[in-house]
Amino acid sequence: MITVVGAGTGAPVPQDVLAGAELVVGGRRHLDAVRLPDAAERIVLGPLAPALDAIAGYAAKERPVVVLASGDPGFFGIVRALAERFGPELLDVRPGVSSVATAFARAGLPWEDAVVVSAHGRAARTAVNLCRAYPKVAVLTGPGAGPAELGAALRPYDRDLIVATALGSPEERLERVTPAEAAARDWGAAVSVVLCLDPARALGPVRTVAGGTERPAGWALDEAEFAHRDSMITKFEVRALALARLGPRPGELVWDIGAGSGSVAVECARLGAAVTAVEKTPDGAERIRANAAAHGVDVRVVHGAAPAVLSELDDELDTPDAVFVGGGGRELPAIVTACARRARRTVVIAMAALDRVPAAREALTSAGFACDGVLLQSSRLAPLPGDVTRLTAANPVFLLWGVRPPAHSEGVAQ
Repeated sequence: MITVVGAGTGAPVPQDVLAGAELVVGGRRHLDAVRLPDAAERIVLGPLAPALDAIAGYAAKERPVVVLASGDPGFFGIVRALAERFGPELLDVRPGVSSVATAFARAGLPWEDAVVVSAHGRAARTAVNLCRAYPKVAVLTGPGAGPAELGAALRPYDRDLIVATALGSPEERLERVTPAEAAARDWGAAVSVVLCLDPARALGPVRTVAGGTERPAGWALDEAEFAHRDSMITKFEVRALALARLGPRPGELVWDIGAGSGSVAVECARLGAAVTAVEKTPDGAERIRANAAAHGVDVRVVHGAAPAVLSELDDELDTPDAVFVGGGGRELPAIVTACARRARRTVVIAMAALDRVPAAREALTSAGFACDGVLLQSSRLAPLPGDVTRLTAANPVFLLWGVRPPAHSEGVAQ
């Protein structure tokens, strides 16, 4: 039997668990905090593979093994690796309180509505995009994805960061800082978890399902759901197919270029993506902010004309997974070229003018995208006097999309 004990957030490891152990595996601070049996072999966790091999030798002879881990070892912890190698039936898991639960408890906050993401040994972009999109996120930090890196990426956003350091130890502390303050500090290696909070949305309504923001029951909302000017809005029929091709999802970043009312941006945010909307008119930029607030999502609005303003989004963590281009005029080929250079996965373009299609298609294919498109023509039901109905044709729109081949999706120019 392999006994896995969660430790390190205040609760001591029961001595009777250790009494019969012939092999004890754990981090150095966990091993130093307990009294081991005199005859027990001790392995300090470093690379995981040698420790698993050593455990396998003891388990094959049915010799008792104890593994000490942080907090709840079944929550982004070693239980996964042990279950994959030895099978769950061989494990006796004794969970402690996870660092995430401890951090929220110390901060005096509920966390059933929090998104939890591990950035330990992973790129920071997923954690950053979740912090941009959701009001309450817990980030398990790692090298290159700590408070300073998160703070630098979140400077344009209204967020509070609660940095929890050395949880469960005498040196434990919690500090509440702005993203700019977090970016300016060297936090060392003892950070346990960072809580990222949108102060306006951190205390949401009572929930019955744990996790992040509940997924919307539908999308392609009616135009009446958005404030817009003179019907200058992506119609819901077009928006439905655009969203299908964009595929917005949690942990990703979507750009909406020439956002207008921000209907596409807001819908992508409702589906869990982080979103940056680019709009050249001041009143349009304010309208996007108002529409985002009305739907309870956070959309970053960049005021300026593409493609020039896109140079402000040149940080690696601003690289979009998907881009929607809904405006551009004569600048459309240059805008598509700039977006195709940055997009990791797909670019979708909506055009009313058919003569702009060839140049946009050439911009996508020249950037290595596989390109396809469709002309959307729809007619809506409209009432007539006498309780009868007719069909009213909407203006046709050409929707073009380019998909980056998977083998090249990680080699995007920065």
